[in-house]
Amino acid sequence: MEISSELLCLFSADISSEDDGYVVELPRREVETGSVEPGKSYRVALISPADDEEREGEASSGEGVAGEPQPPVEPGEIRYVEIEDIGKQGDGIARVERGYVIIVPGTEIDERVKIEVTEVKSNFAVGEPLSENI
Repeated sequence: MEISSELLCLFSADISSEDDGYVVELPRREVETGSVEPGKSYRVALISPADDEEREGEASSGEGVAGEPQPPVEPGEIRYVEIEDIGKQGDGIARVERGYVIIVPGTEIDERVKIEVTEVKSNFAVGEPLSENI
């Protein structure tokens, strides 16, 4: 299957019935990481669900829940990022693939810096600047 380069996020969800339609619930982290914004319209693609045995096998093998994307960065990875915003605690915020957030302390908006990824979580990472503006 070919995945579009326009893909913003990927997650597994149940479909529930509501009034005259159906609802696919978007995980809160997709909004919090900046992948999508409330009030906007998006195209949605549905992929057939894996059977229960496949899902259980993936979860027990440490590969994560079926359909859940892995972070696009790894600890120790070096990359260049552009600071797009400043967080509540004053740290720079860069967004990379699928809107994934990297927090970079000691940086400013529009600064382009070389960083080393020091910590990786499911919905954000922390990177330490390695050099001045580029």
